[in-house]
Amino acid sequence: MVDINSVEGAAKDTVGKVQDGMGGLLGDTAQQAAGKAKQFAGQAQGYYGDTLDSVRDVTSDQPLVAIAVATGVGFILGALLARR
Repeated sequence: MVDINSVEGAAKDTVGKVQDGMGGLLGDTAQQAAGKAKQFAGQAQGYYGDTLDSVRDVTSDQPLVAIAVATGVGFILGALLARR
């Protein structure tokens, strides 16, 4: 299953590339910079979506491992917060 963040990230990346290209053709450096920023944001959102997909796949394939990891992380966070 593809996460919506992967799709939205790819769309933002594409829009950013077009905006960057148009800024280059028109000589508008502000539009180029905005396009590059959109590309970066789209790529970051895409990587986030891919990571969520990977986590979902692993947790559905190995639910006991996922529960063990979540328990361990919760225990560590609880121990760290209890020290305050």
